[in-house]
Amino acid sequence: MRRRTLLSLPALGSLAWLWAACAPSPEEVPPVPEGASDPQRVTYGSDPSQFAELGLPAGTPRGVAVVVHGGFWRAEYGIEYAQPLVPSLLAAGWATWAVEYRRVGNGGGVPETLDDLVAAMGRLAEEGIEGPVVAVGHSAGGHLATWLASRRDLPQPLTHVVSQAGVLDLVAAHDAGLGGGAVEAFLGRPPRDGDTEVDPVQQVPLEVPVWCVHGTGDDIVPLSQSESYVAAATAAGATAELVEVEGDHFAVVDPGSDAWARTLEVLASI
Repeated sequence: MRRRTLLSLPALGSLAWLWAACAPSPEEVPPVPEGASDPQRVTYGSDPSQFAELGLPAGTPRGVAVVVHGGFWRAEYGIEYAQPLVPSLLAAGWATWAVEYRRVGNGGGVPETLDDLVAAMGRLAEEGIEGPVVAVGHSAGGHLATWLASRRDLPQPLTHVVSQAGVLDLVAAHDAGLGGGAVEAFLGRPPRDGDTEVDPVQQVPLEVPVWCVHGTGDDIVPLSQSESYVAAATAAGATAELVEVEGDHFAVVDPGSDAWARTLEVLASI
């Protein structure tokens, strides 16, 4: 899979370089393994972005991997960044629930994006798939996956989280200018101490274990985002682990990389 193309977006003012990855063309998405079902679109709302793709492995699923794509919560980046990971998850025996959601620029932000993740999990519960429910989220998707684990009132609550280069400390991310003001655009205001409803680092301790898989060469979401989250979580008595891997921001979502293989190892341990 092509790794990334950095886009210059002058319309965003001070933003010089933003997250971007080349959307994989169909031939770049690995094929679904033999015996698994092709992912099927399932709507959970009336908006065009309110859908998920359900994939089923050959045989009885070991659980569900809820795949949440990143893109700094912006409408330019969609579910196509999650789709290349699905075949290897199916091959490992996981059912997959790749979630699309409203994003900044197409009706999303707070609270709409968060509401969509909750609604998507409610729809997943209707599928009746047994076993662990693990959220695997990249970048802003790591934020959403970890945030979702704080919601214990869901009909289908998460049992584990794998955050891949996640934006887990919104105040620090804003102060560092990550995504050229992406945090403020997502919240509709600057983040602050006391944002316990939206900021994962301020929601510790969670009741579920969290693995933070992060590339040591990441220059888009720095390793310090995962380091600070794990430090805060473990200090609060939660179960959290930092998994450092070689590579940049996109290595962790390259299905042919050692970094992605490390995520599969984490899932195999569940």
